[in-house]
Amino acid sequence: MKPLFVSAILLAIVFASPAFAQKLERINPDGLSTPQTYTHIVKAGNLLFISGQVGAKADGTMAGTGMVEQLEQVLQNLQTALRSQGATFGHIAKITIFTTSIAEFRAPEAAAVRAKYFGDNKPASTLVQIAQLASPDYKVEIEAIAVLPTTMGIKPIGK
Repeated sequence: MKPLFVSAILLAIVFASPAFAQKLERINPDGLSTPQTYTHIVKAGNLLFISGQVGAKADGTMAGTGMVEQLEQVLQNLQTALRSQGATFGHIAKITIFTTSIAEFRAPEAAAVRAKYFGDNKPASTLVQIAQLASPDYKVEIEAIAVLPTTMGIKPIGK
């Protein structure tokens, strides 16, 4: 009897899994560039996977040559992506930061820009220094994973 019960449970799991599979939505919100080879946001249920944002405006022009100017634009782009889905920086669970200079990224001026956007909502974070980003002009790129509030009466957090 026990093997039959286990087999029935396994069959139920196998056949029920497709019904519960998450639909993936691919979103390129207004206010960000129009990528040709990737999507800015992939939404799976209440999770947002946001592609790396760089220091370029929607029209492709650079926000500036310095870390502070580029970081400000990166975070504005991230904010645009979040707002397009009804989210804030308070919904970000994890970020990965790629930079060509950890020293510049950790400078007090750059830290102040980051604090302006994240405030007390500090996500899990990984910081990686690399030789070069997609363009040699880019100094910093940040990708994020955010968790949207459920529709069960939970209010959004953060800004």
